[in-house]
Formats: sequence, C-alpha cells, structure tokens
Amino acid sequence: MYHYICMNPISKVGLDRFNGNYAKTADLNEADCMLVRSAKLHDTQFSEKLIAIARAGAGVNNIPLERCAEEGIVVFNTPGANANGVKELVIAGMLLASRDIVGGVEWVKSHADEPDVGKLVEKNKKQFAGCEISGKKLGIIGLGAIGQQVANAATHLGMDVYGYDPYISVDAAWNLSRTIHHVQNVEDIYRDCDYITIHVPALDSTKGMISREAIAMMKNGVVVLNLARDILVDEKAMVEAIKAGKVKKYVTDFANPTVTDVDGVLITPHLGASTKEAEDNCAVAAVKELRDFIENGNIKNSVNFPGCDMGICNSEGRVAICHKNIAGMITQFSKIFSDEGVNISDMTNKSKGAYAYTLIDLQSPTTEDMVKELSGVEGVLRVRVIK
Repeated sequence: MYHYICMNPISKVGLDRFNGNYAKTADLNEADCMLVRSAKLHDTQFSEKLIAIARAGAGVNNIPLERCAEEGIVVFNTPGANANGVKELVIAGMLLASRDIVGGVEWVKSHADEPDVGKLVEKNKKQFAGCEISGKKLGIIGLGAIGQQVANAATHLGMDVYGYDPYISVDAAWNLSRTIHHVQNVEDIYRDCDYITIHVPALDSTKGMISREAIAMMKNGVVVLNLARDILVDEKAMVEAIKAGKVKKYVTDFANPTVTDVDGVLITPHLGASTKEAEDNCAVAAVKELRDFIENGNIKNSVNFPGCDMGICNSEGRVAICHKNIAGMITQFSKIFSDEGVNISDMTNKSKGAYAYTLIDLQSPTTEDMVKELSGVEGVLRVRVIK
C-alpha cells in the first residue's frame, strides 16, 4: 500500500485515478508521494519515505528543487495541462486592454439609478472607445505549451504574430501555425510589436527580463501582458512608463502593492489556471506521473531529474537509482550485480545537470544485499526497488 498526501485541495477527478493500492494520508511522515499546487515547501522537512512530489501545475518556485534532488526526491510538474485556461485569459487581457471594457462596465454601474441612463450612455460612450486587435502585431516571448497556444489563437483573430524562443523544442515548432514569424532577437519584439506577452519560467536568467531598458525600446502605446510570473517584469519601471504615457496598459495576474492602485494596470487575482478544466487536467496529469514513477520507475516531466521510460515493468526485478552525475557510476552498479551473479536484461541511464537516474531491469528479483551495496556507492542519493 502506498500513501499520498495533498498539500492543497486537488481535483477529485485526478485523485480518482489512484487505484486500491493507494490511500490518502494527512501525515507527512507516512506519505510516499505528495501532490501540491501553491503551498510553499521550502521550510518543509521531508521524511525518508517520501520519494516524489507532483506539482499540479507548471511553476515550481514553491518547491526546494535542489534539496529534493539531494534527498533523492523526484519533483514533477504538469506542463501544458493548464495551457488553454491561461491562453484564454491572455486573449481576454488583450481585449480588455484594447476596449476599456472594465471602465465602461463600471461607468454604467455608477449610473444605474439614472432614469435616462440610455441617453447618458450615448453621450459618454466615446470616452471608452478603443481599438481592435485584428491587424496588430503581437510579440510572444516564450513558445512553450502556453505561448504556442496563444500564438495560434491570435492568428485566428487576425493578429500578425511574432514569437521569440531560443530554446524552442521540435514538438513546439511543429505545433505552431506557419504564419507565425520566428524572431531571432527579442529586441525586435520590443521595438516592433503593439502587444507583448511573456511566457517563460521564473529563473535567475529571466528575472526582470522586461526591464527598464526593454521598456524604453518599446513602441509608444504598447500593451504588455504578464500572466507567467511577477518577477519577470521590473514593475517599478513599468508603472513609471504607464504614468509617462509610454505604455498604454499593463495586464498582470499578480497583485502586489507596486501595481494595485495604478491607472492603466489591469490586475486579475491569479486566475490564469483557475478553471475547473485546468485543475482537473493538472490533477490527472500529476497522478499519472506519480503512478508511473512509483509502479514502473519511469520519469516524465521531472524538473530536477532526467526523463526516463522503460515501459511497464515485466522483468523479474527492476531497481531505480537516483545519483550524482559523475563518472564511473554505471561500472560500479554493473559490478555489484555481476558479483551477485545477477544478469542485467535492460538498463537506461540519463543525466540532467548535476544529477542522473539509472533504471535497471534484472533477470532475478532484487535482494536487500544488492540495495545495501548500491546505496553504499559514493554519489548515490536513493535506491528504490520497483520489483
């Protein structure tokens, strides 16, 4: 029996994907795996029993990835599961920024008691007039799961779409409409686009990416959208640019004291993935990842260990090893099995930065002595018997 713990409310649609071999627990020390959304785990102490954490969403800045790796805890996320929900909010943000719909709605509500409100509307509606997004240039920074969906949707709305992503995957490139212009220099987006939306992860290299210098390159009257992470934008510089008339609107999904009371800033209360469908999709994906890892040792969408897939475990034995990415590890593992008289029928070794993962199928069941010897190899972080 395996135990899972939920650090946030997780969709029942996803939890129902656990079978009778899994039970929910409220005791962190009893959990084999964990599901989390936004709960901050940096100060959480993990038990030796915990082998995996699944983030029901894409961002993992609330999880101590390095510490988890050092403890042999594989951390998963669910990229793309909430992409459609975020995409729709980006499109809504562009429309709200273009037409002053919010201002118009509030104005009508403020005159709800006027008997001639209909006539007042006709006299005052010009102050809320805006522009259409069709025919405008949209620049998208980051063409991952969300960025590519925004790009394709915008083309259907008649926008001229430019995308920047120096690390774009082959799969992402295939998913993009042929009408989208692939830009080699992000400064071209800053200079040429009427709307700019950013969809990159929060890393040291992307923090403050929309900087004072980047804003200075932008066209007068530009609309900037940030539904990815608040730290990607220098918001003090953005507020100054709005007040100076450089930036027409700043649309963000992240409320904070810098932007909450500024005319020209449209703030949604972190609604990007807050749809029933997105929450269901993320939960289903997270549970699927956990089960495949626990039952077969396979890793898909880990952020601190490499991907690895050897399919369903049909061999007599299978062992999974989380270890440092250093030379000579495979030789030492192989020697241990050889000394025990056990043949290796299949093996996969993958690395990701400082860490590596080895999955080994054996022609005999794994023994406690093998596990003890493998665990004693310098650089091994965790050994787990799958079968």
